[in-house]
Amino acid sequence: MILDKKKRIELFKSMTSDQRKRLILDKMKAKKITVGSGVPNKNYYEQSKEVNELIKIANCFPELRNKNKNQK
Repeated sequence: MILDKKKRIELFKSMTSDQRKRLILDKMKAKKITVGSGVPNKNYYEQSKEVNELIKIANCFPELRNKNKNQK
């Protein structure tokens, strides 16, 4: 099933969350990628802590939160 990019996006957006998860998991299985395999010996804990802190800071400033919404 080959669709152009616009139709693929429409199809993906029309799916429920569970349908999208199933589609992604099926594609991963077809490529022999296991869930959580990631990069061997790589820990993202420190990076995710930093990202979470930045999100908390950004939430304090409404002009930062709404920046992307206004650019569309």
